[in-house]
Amino acid sequence: MVVKTEHPPVDNAFRGPVRGGAADPTFAGALSFMRRRYSRDLAGVDAVVWGVPFDCATSNRPGARFGPQAIRRASAIFDGDPQYPSGLDPFETTVVVDRGDCWIDHGDTAGVPAAIEAEAAEIVASGAHLLTLGGDHSVTLPLLRAHARRHGPLALVQFDAHQDTWDDGGGGRVSHGSFVTTAVREGLIRPEMSIQIGIRTVAPQDCGLAILDAYAVHAGGIESVAQAVRDRVGDAPAYLTFDIDVLDPAFAPGTGTPVAGGLSSAQALMLMRALAALDWRGMDVVEVAPAYDHADITAIAASTVVQHYLQFCIRRA
Repeated sequence: MVVKTEHPPVDNAFRGPVRGGAADPTFAGALSFMRRRYSRDLAGVDAVVWGVPFDCATSNRPGARFGPQAIRRASAIFDGDPQYPSGLDPFETTVVVDRGDCWIDHGDTAGVPAAIEAEAAEIVASGAHLLTLGGDHSVTLPLLRAHARRHGPLALVQFDAHQDTWDDGGGGRVSHGSFVTTAVREGLIRPEMSIQIGIRTVAPQDCGLAILDAYAVHAGGIESVAQAVRDRVGDAPAYLTFDIDVLDPAFAPGTGTPVAGGLSSAQALMLMRALAALDWRGMDVVEVAPAYDHADITAIAASTVVQHYLQFCIRRA
């Protein structure tokens, strides 16, 4: 005798409701970010998760083109539960969709930034909050162009081991190490209100951004660092770019240019929560290269960064 039972629909990414958590097993189902509905329809959408699988601008180990896949896979662990530390379901009050990935022509590296900017601008122009999964750090430049087009120059809050202020060749290079230089040159960010956190390498210029290096974070403590960031940014519209190599390789081995002495995942997440009141307009998490990862450590950290942003950094009605 077969007993029929009622089950919630599997593959919430395709068939489930847009509001509320899903109930798919963490080990099964379509792996959108946190089981959000895959959709390119932006009507009534509050926030969009979008992948940019590009890593042709790396200067060390490649592989971040697989970052969006890895981050989505790791995010399944959050499915259906009240979210830590808020205890809330952010999807009860915020409609979030996963747009899938930006189409990248790997044979046209020079044309990639324009392709990213065009699609990002479409999303941002709809009024939706854009959360981007990279990709290497070069993708942040076209994202900043799209956001600045709508919001004006932004305060950049950059979690990173590297300043990314190297020579940009007059703005024409596609490099993950010079996006800040170009962003300042083009007036996309306000350097006097921008800050870099966790830096532990030296570049020839700072482009006017403040720097809280990793030692300062370790010595100062979470609230002291958070207050310094709040004081720097003030009430300016802000953009968060989170390079996963801000974390020590013990917490994020799966990245292209790991540097010892970095933040712990707990420090970074606590700082994000402490910065919730800033006027956030968009974010990205970049440089996850799963081929160098172990047991999804890096992907789990990156997915939790986005999960925290969804909990704390998006304005809700």
